[in-house]
Amino acid sequence: MSFPRLRYGLALLPLTLLGGCGMVVMDPSGDIASQQADLIIVSTLLMLIVIVPVIFLTFYFAWRYRKNNKTAAYHPEWDHSTKLELVIWGVPLLIIIALGLITWISTHKLDPYRPLDRIDADRPLAADHEPLNVQVVSLDWKWLFIYPEQGVASINELVTPVDVPVRFHITSSSTMNSFYIPALAGQIYSMPGMQTTLNAVINEPGEYQGFSANYSGAGFSDMRFKYLGVSDDKFDAWVQKAKKQGGTLNRSEYLQLAQPSTATPVTYYSTVAPDLYHAILNRCVVEGKMCMDQMMMMGKDDGEMADGASKHDEKQKGGHSSALNMNSDDMARKQTNGQDDE
Repeated sequence: MSFPRLRYGLALLPLTLLGGCGMVVMDPSGDIASQQADLIIVSTLLMLIVIVPVIFLTFYFAWRYRKNNKTAAYHPEWDHSTKLELVIWGVPLLIIIALGLITWISTHKLDPYRPLDRIDADRPLAADHEPLNVQVVSLDWKWLFIYPEQGVASINELVTPVDVPVRFHITSSSTMNSFYIPALAGQIYSMPGMQTTLNAVINEPGEYQGFSANYSGAGFSDMRFKYLGVSDDKFDAWVQKAKKQGGTLNRSEYLQLAQPSTATPVTYYSTVAPDLYHAILNRCVVEGKMCMDQMMMMGKDDGEMADGASKHDEKQKGGHSSALNMNSDDMARKQTNGQDDE
């Protein structure tokens, strides 16, 4: 008994499941993400130049030279074709050269640290433009967004104006994470004691999803946030809302916030300690703890940190050697005196 319709239905089932998948990566709303999507399409098409003919020829040869096809040409002595060799080696070589050039250009053009030079393909940016600065901190398991110029902060909600360049300064409180908004730009890591930078712009208003793309523990699946691209007026209204509804984010409040928690609701802060992000980045939020940048700069002028340490070690070694030499001399003298007495 056969069930052809059932077989066809089962074969098409995976395609129906794809209907629930979002295509935001290939249809983003930010210029950087759009250029990255174009890069994926161009690279795929270039590779299909080889893949499609190979798949076609595989089936063609299997059919053309099947056992019962008596009309197919048979050349048992054939061993070489210059034209075929040129195609086999030339086409892949040209594709590799094209992919190499595209990759080289795109790697520099889409560098996340590179300041933006355009809003989109039709609107260039002035060289002296000022981006909106947002300081991003990945916590266990939530996201903290600090707006230093506006003096506000939020938990698990990021809001930026449409068509305004944004510069994200990204770090982590403890565990390595990955900051990723598919509609805006590619992912970039957040690491404790280090700062990464992402320059991007959103071109269409809307609500988008952001999340961590790097596993970081038990609460990883809830480490998501809402990203809103809004007009300038709505952004100003959101800042005022945060100023009215929010609390104060200082060092002591941050230390409580940094404790592990899952599914943390959206929270606003109307005031933020001016040096908080610097303290988070340099691992010195706790009062009295020396910051990493101070530690690295300590003794820079007089060489105390680098040269001083080595000189101190040399003095210690030298003093220890002198002491050993003195002890050896004393023992030698005592032995000599004892021999004379005998």
